[in-house]
Amino acid sequence: MLTRGTTSLRGPLAAAALSTALCLTACSSDPDSGKAGSATSEKSSPSPKQQREVPRPGDQSVKLTWKGTPRTYKVHAPPGYTPDKRLPLVIAMHPYPGTGDYAAQITGLTAKADKENFLVVYPDGHNQGFNALICCGSEDDVGFLRTITDRFIDKWNADPDRIYATGISNGGDMSFKAAVELHDIFAAIAPVSGGYIGSAMEDKTYVPESPVSVITFIGELDRYYGEFDAGIKAWEKRLRCESDSPRKVEKQATRTTARCADGSRVVTYRLSEMTHSWPGGSNSDMAFTDTTLNATDLVWEFFRFHPKKRT
Repeated sequence: MLTRGTTSLRGPLAAAALSTALCLTACSSDPDSGKAGSATSEKSSPSPKQQREVPRPGDQSVKLTWKGTPRTYKVHAPPGYTPDKRLPLVIAMHPYPGTGDYAAQITGLTAKADKENFLVVYPDGHNQGFNALICCGSEDDVGFLRTITDRFIDKWNADPDRIYATGISNGGDMSFKAAVELHDIFAAIAPVSGGYIGSAMEDKTYVPESPVSVITFIGELDRYYGEFDAGIKAWEKRLRCESDSPRKVEKQATRTTARCADGSRVVTYRLSEMTHSWPGGSNSDMAFTDTTLNATDLVWEFFRFHPKKRT
């Protein structure tokens, strides 16, 4: 399972081919300032002048050195954003192998952020992968996510009670890892074609210590479906959740809702004809379009009604 992520290599190739059209910004030409946590960014303009990360509307790409490794993330802030506005923050993570540009492409969260007024960040995994539950890498990506969220709370005035994570495949697995190990930060997560799997299934104590709600989408034709299904059921059992009966939401999809003892919620969509994909995704080989469901719309609606529960 070390090829965790796309069902083929077409995902990252598509992202690379479309990188010019989808480019959020031109990155700084100096990837390493030599100091951990330092960052530079540039606006999307012909000027080669480097600028530090500046909270402002629009797109920018940020480079920083995290524990000696150059890392990048892309930022999108909606029109009219100013740092005195406390907005929700969504972190969206790509499959393996992939990039933040690919996550932006398939999810369509940039347009959603403009419409619904929230901040969105697309981190790049080191060597195109995140160190999630079963793969893909050895970097401290939990620490990297904490660094990003801390920066956005401090510099961008992101609302600390409305910070969310989503992702597909390896990025979905990483969302579960973030929910457990960064439970103090994330209010809710939305793994798509990703799961609570691998080492997480082996340790019954590996659960969030404070409430983190979950909405997830899994395809019954996905080769990992059995693991994903077992994983979400284990999550519900360990958090003492009571689940309702599956409800048909369209011809080939059902939804279950579980209410957990800690006050969190778990909503699971199972799509009988979907493989390893994002329901309603955009312009991608991992987009599942033979459905009336749009994961991006449903994810944001779920996030909107699930701020952080402080206990």
